[in-house]
Order: sequence, then structure tokens, then C-alpha cells
Amino acid sequence: MTVPSLSRILYVDDEEMLRMVANLALTRIGKFTVKLCDNGAAAVAAAKDFRPDLIMLDVMMPGMDGPATLRALQADPETSSIPVIFLTAKAQPRDVEIFRALGVVDVIAKPFEPKGLAQSINMVWSRLHAD
Repeated sequence: MTVPSLSRILYVDDEEMLRMVANLALTRIGKFTVKLCDNGAAAVAAAKDFRPDLIMLDVMMPGMDGPATLRALQADPETSSIPVIFLTAKAQPRDVEIFRALGVVDVIAKPFEPKGLAQSINMVWSRLHAD
């Protein structure tokens, strides 16, 4: 089976510095087209217009946190099939288990290594489409 192309990523984080670092890592190293959002509500709206292949979502954000944003995305037929990866400092095995039960395809621990971010994303994408 051929793995579908991963080119468009929606990255959501309330911390501007992390958005900037991730954007550079994903666009320059990963050669992805990236849309940035600083909150969950903006992400839900952007997902419909931008139509990403994958969404990377911070867990702890003011207003709509990651799980609330995930639920909103899952509830909308236009965005429900887009795979979501949580990015969080809460990446202990029990936390990861809880997040996966919510429906995320993987969890990337913060702080992440910028140089390895694109590779991590590609590995998740390949694993997701291996079946």
C-alpha cells in the first residue's frame, strides 16, 4: 500500500516562540506547508479552510485546550478524519494512554528537538498508514 503524501500541517500552540521554532523546523527541514494558530477556536476554523493532512495540537492552552479542540474537530464531519498529534509536556505513559483514548494518533513530548520534529512527524504518518 502506498502511503499518502503528507504536505499540509496545521500547528496550534499558544506560545509564540514554539510556533516560530516549529514553523521553521517543519517548513525548512520538513518542506511542509504550515498554517499556524495560537488557540483552539482559530484552529477549528482554520482546519476547514486550510484542509491540513495533519494537525499538531498543544494540550494546555487558554480557552479551548487541546482536548476541547480535538472534540470540536471530531464533531465536525469536515474535520473529523484529520489525524491529530498532541504536543505536551505531560507525556508520561499514563498521560499518553489517556490522550490516545481521546483519539489522537500520537503524542510528542515538549520540549521537542526542532531538528528532529519533521522526522518524528513523518514516522507517525508512516505508522498511521502502514495498515
